[in-house]
Amino acid sequence: MEPATANHSATTPSSAEPGARPSIRHRLEYGLAWGVLKALGALPHRLARAACAVLAALSYWFWPRLRRVGHLNLRMAFPDWTPRQRRRMLFGLFRNFGRMLADFAHFPRWNHQNIERLIIYDGFEHYERAQSQGRGVLFLTAHFGNWELGSFAHGVYGYPCHFIVRELDNPLMDRLINHYRCLSGGTAIEKRDFARQVLRAFAQGRAVGILIDQNMLPGEGVFVDFFGRAACTTTGPARVAKKTGAAIVLGLVIWDAKLRKYRLRFEPVEWIQRDDPEEEIRVNTANFTRLIEEYIRRYPEQWLWVHRRWKTRPPGEPPLH
Repeated sequence: MEPATANHSATTPSSAEPGARPSIRHRLEYGLAWGVLKALGALPHRLARAACAVLAALSYWFWPRLRRVGHLNLRMAFPDWTPRQRRRMLFGLFRNFGRMLADFAHFPRWNHQNIERLIIYDGFEHYERAQSQGRGVLFLTAHFGNWELGSFAHGVYGYPCHFIVRELDNPLMDRLINHYRCLSGGTAIEKRDFARQVLRAFAQGRAVGILIDQNMLPGEGVFVDFFGRAACTTTGPARVAKKTGAAIVLGLVIWDAKLRKYRLRFEPVEWIQRDDPEEEIRVNTANFTRLIEEYIRRYPEQWLWVHRRWKTRPPGEPPLH
């Protein structure tokens, strides 16, 4: 399959157009974020990563709320770990945040000639096989490794895709972040416009990336097993896949310490059929989550432990967070 040509133009959601006048707080947040991204982007990549490593260490010590959530989640997922193991793992997660920030700030510098210095494909044949079916590709991913890099790098390599985003409360920040995300020709789809835009993309044979590891509110998902506990999980990807027949791949960006670069790992995901339509949705949602968990167990320092993944509880269960 010949790659498409990435046009390096940002395609942001139409609803991100200015609405209400941005507040002073919005402008201050935007100015700070813009300045940080530009300053880091002007540094050599290695120096930017070093600076962000310092920021990550400071964030670990001065962000106690996130530390508490992270320690609680790790205690539930790995009850046999010692407090020292949990602290070391959580500090590794913050180091990963720092690396992500430095790499994100350098998005404007990456192109087809130098992208292999940052990230390489692993299992690209699975994506290529899915794309060749011509019904679109559902690109399942998670808050794992450098999740912002997956669709961006895929576009730099010549395969721009659509991806689902949540609109930020600050409209200026929303446009800034989506601008960087879309620099390799990708298209951001707001979560609230998920179904219509994804169906349109699949009708055109495009790939759509979606994060599937976030806690959902009651009534917005189904409870499936995640590290031995019920986790309310979105059914949107499974419903769209069932409706369209789109091919499904798991795509995760994994930091490889030996290579000192990332791997964009693709794996095929088989659809599980059931006689009952809702049970089919639940079983496949559970399977998607199981695949994510397998990778988290292999690389626990690369998942977003500071997210309250088990916040929504089944009826009658006490809160965990």
